[in-house]
Amino acid sequence: MPVFDFSNDTTGKQEEAVCTYTTFSSNEDHATIKCPILILSNKRKDWAHHSCGFFSNQDKQTAFEFEEEDGTIISDILRIDARFVSLIKWLGENHIHVRLSGENTSEGYCVYKIREIAFGGGTKLSAEDGFLQFMIERLFQSDAPEDKPSDENQDEMGDDMKLTSIQSITDFMTCAGRTLPDNIRLWARRNLAVARSHEVSQEERRHAQRALSIMMNIQWKSDYFKAIDPDEARKILDEELYGMERVKQRIIETIIQINRTHTLPAYGLLLVGPAGTGKSQIAYAVARILKLPWTTLDMSSINDPEQLTGSSRIYANAKPGIIMDAFSMAGESNLVFIINELDKANSGKGNGNPADVLLTLLDNLGFTDNYMECMIPTVGVYPIATANEKDQISAPLMSRFAVIDIPDYTPEEKKAIFSRFALPKILKRMGLKEDECIMTDEALDTVIELYSETTGIRDLEQAAEHIAANALYQIEVHHVSSVTFDGKMVRELLL
Repeated sequence: MPVFDFSNDTTGKQEEAVCTYTTFSSNEDHATIKCPILILSNKRKDWAHHSCGFFSNQDKQTAFEFEEEDGTIISDILRIDARFVSLIKWLGENHIHVRLSGENTSEGYCVYKIREIAFGGGTKLSAEDGFLQFMIERLFQSDAPEDKPSDENQDEMGDDMKLTSIQSITDFMTCAGRTLPDNIRLWARRNLAVARSHEVSQEERRHAQRALSIMMNIQWKSDYFKAIDPDEARKILDEELYGMERVKQRIIETIIQINRTHTLPAYGLLLVGPAGTGKSQIAYAVARILKLPWTTLDMSSINDPEQLTGSSRIYANAKPGIIMDAFSMAGESNLVFIINELDKANSGKGNGNPADVLLTLLDNLGFTDNYMECMIPTVGVYPIATANEKDQISAPLMSRFAVIDIPDYTPEEKKAIFSRFALPKILKRMGLKEDECIMTDEALDTVIELYSETTGIRDLEQAAEHIAANALYQIEVHHVSSVTFDGKMVRELLL
């Protein structure tokens, strides 16, 4: 069991430190009496609901020193949530005065809240309750670390630093411990050394500090996904899309696959169809079903691979790429990348092809940003691309996706969408009641006939806007109570 050793021996004899506690794994997102942060021994006495003191220095003992009216009483730590081992060690090393909230049980004094109440002699610049609560909340969002030997050289001291931001990064790295992915933890230590060093230029230190700030702001999650309710997923799809039963069925099949494996499919989705058929709407619906943050990459506006991969730190104005920015904006590593107009990705005008950069993102083997200089885990990234024409997409890119063809709507479907969705939505936005703008069946047929040669439903939505605006004009200017449109009126208005 990887633990830091304290010693509960108060005799003058120097003995090897002995750990008094065991760790347990938990993925709960908050502490309770049944699943506490840690458990302290209460054999000597029952501790008060709110008890003050500090954790002993790790070189002495695995204990908490309660400050009682009759003096200080030491209580051994019995169990700790594995995610909080490094945090408890940090609190002890820096002699940070805390107040514990807990309850006495047969197991011991179960602690479910830790608050800082004073500096207690600590010199950490960020040792304030705000940072402590942020750290506790972040650890609750983390997965329990694997049970393997810890790195004994992982002693990140930041007492000699004067910049608060650097100090906060240092404290975060120390407290997060092995909840961070191994490659990111090692990368962060190297960059922290650069940010601290006086042997490199100020520009290099600034870039290292910026990269650290970006990386530590991201919640690095595992590739485990909880089961999704297929009925709820179907409800969301029905809310967002009319018809398209084959498309919905394919998406539900993907959800069932995630429920069985608890991991994302090996291939993302490529939605191919005419403009205006709701491809982006489908992508947003899938992100909503997966309960993941989403970001968009508009390939039509990206003409240089460096926009995606970032620029090297050798340049003074270097910055991360769009993909790394997306991770930073989302604040976590699991997200949906909606890649719009994938068929425009081959029109690179810079020093390479933006489409080639996407290949590394889509393979889920890790993405390297030139500015970060680190392999970014992408196992939690689910790509959903849209395109109008398949023949404009390269074969390597096509092989990374499960292709779903989005058909154009039939005249009957367009009529239903116009009358049941497009027009009511416009009327609600304009503040009109349904009985103030009435469409006869002849008028509906005329609208569909006028737009029979167009693809998608965008033109229908614009037609609904035009008709509703004309109804509002007649009501406000001519003071009529309602307007009923027939085929002739629609034809004169829209032609």
